[in-house]
Amino acid sequence: MVLIIIFGLFVIGSIFGFIYQKKLSIAIKKKVSERFFIGITGLAALLIISFVIYLLIHILMIGKERISLDFFISKPLEGLTEGGIFPAIVGTALLVIIMSIIGVPIGTITAIYLTEYTKKTSMVAKIIRFAVNTLAGVPAIVFGLFGLGFFIGVVGKQMDSIENTRKMQKLEAIFNSKNSPFADDGKAKSSEIQTILESDDKLYWAFQIDLIKILDGMYGANTAIDKKVVYDFYKERTKPHWAQPALIWAALTMALLTLPVVIVSVEEAIKAVPQDLRDASLALGATKLTTIIRVVLPGSITGILTGAILAVSRGAGEVAPILFTGAAYYLPDLPNSLNSQFMELGYHIYVLTTQSSNVELTRPLQYATTLVLLLLTFALNFSAIFLRSKIRTRQSKLS
Repeated sequence: MVLIIIFGLFVIGSIFGFIYQKKLSIAIKKKVSERFFIGITGLAALLIISFVIYLLIHILMIGKERISLDFFISKPLEGLTEGGIFPAIVGTALLVIIMSIIGVPIGTITAIYLTEYTKKTSMVAKIIRFAVNTLAGVPAIVFGLFGLGFFIGVVGKQMDSIENTRKMQKLEAIFNSKNSPFADDGKAKSSEIQTILESDDKLYWAFQIDLIKILDGMYGANTAIDKKVVYDFYKERTKPHWAQPALIWAALTMALLTLPVVIVSVEEAIKAVPQDLRDASLALGATKLTTIIRVVLPGSITGILTGAILAVSRGAGEVAPILFTGAAYYLPDLPNSLNSQFMELGYHIYVLTTQSSNVELTRPLQYATTLVLLLLTFALNFSAIFLRSKIRTRQSKLS
């Protein structure tokens, strides 16, 4: 098929070259050239549309047998060969929403700074643009490694260190209180330790209460244990809370990945706002900040939405950045906090195609999940496009 297309283009080009070499009038040459290039661009557009339609039909034909209401609302079962993808849908939606909330405002503010507060020859602007261009060319897997090393290994670890220090200080205060079972001789049984922790805050000390079973195995349920031994036991077994793959770290990593797209699109939209509108606002006594908020941003809102659309499109389909920062192989429970791991549609497709014990058995499930991912991406895009169209219509009526 591709060879036939290339041969056809070669024949058309040869005919065009032969005609063009003849001593024809300039008007005829321009007309022939215009129609030729219109035909070439139209053919290219038709090929792209044809490939997209073929891809969608191919995915739909194979995946339709698994599409059902149960597929959308149930969790994966039987080693990912049965059930549905509801946790992956929720995880993907949360990832995209949090990523957009973080990335789009930062990208918009950066674009405003580059266009409104710096000159083109400014060294600061050159450095920022160099950084943006560099980020745009970095492979997605590198963003994942950066998220693992920085967000989890540095930021999360420091947050856990602060939280664990505060928790151990509170635990020490409980052990040294007058009502503590350690108050008499500095020793207490495991059942007494459990009672005082539950009376303070059962939910807050849930992890420490669960560890009492290990204390029973080490010293016995009826043995009085020294206070320092218990304190050191808990200190050595602090549980990571933020220094682990989590939804927030995956969203931050994806926000960094999509940041160049947002900055470039918003910057171009801001540049399209006529300078006369800025000058008129400043001449009326408005400050620069007021001009940006009341004139520049409303005039470039469609470009900001375009940046958000592009960010959502890329963020929903990328897998590499979240491999190390939050995505889970199998997690039927929905994420209930920012530090929870989550399932994601793109990663779920990767797991089905590479980690399944029977790829042929899961093939319909792979295609059905791919179809859902495409539909979710299209829905997010069309929503933003619809909103952008409404805003443009409203602006045209006002003008």
